[in-house]
Amino acid sequence: MSGINKVILIGRLGKDPETRTFEGGLKKASFIMATSEYRKDKDGNRQEITEWHNIVCWRNLAETAEKYLTKGKMIYVEGKLRTRNWDDNGTKRYFTEIEASTFTMLEPKSSENAPVVTQNQNQGDVSTSMQSPVETESFPEDPANDLPF
Repeated sequence: MSGINKVILIGRLGKDPETRTFEGGLKKASFIMATSEYRKDKDGNRQEITEWHNIVCWRNLAETAEKYLTKGKMIYVEGKLRTRNWDDNGTKRYFTEIEASTFTMLEPKSSENAPVVTQNQNQGDVSTSMQSPVETESFPEDPANDLPF
């Protein structure tokens, strides 16, 4: 049995995608994405914990990212974890990123009726649908008081 390498993230873009075109027209887009979760510290104060993720898209997915994604937008990303390593004057260096295979914009680009764009890297097709934007979830101050039982 082979292993599984799958990453699923929902978060906000930390900056606009940076694109680069290589020989032969191969396009790459890279951007950072923040995911946050909330916990209580030992004193009972609510703390936000934010993780930053490096995302890379290739080919048609990179073109779509360049066209539609902007800083602050919430997106859903699926992909694989990739680690690159190199030798820097005798010191081994590592860089870990998520190679996106698909993403879905969870907010319209400009207007409330804008299409939500989803693209699958493996199939290269783009589908659009008229969906309302996902509401940003508000978290209760005390999650234990939010239980239905």
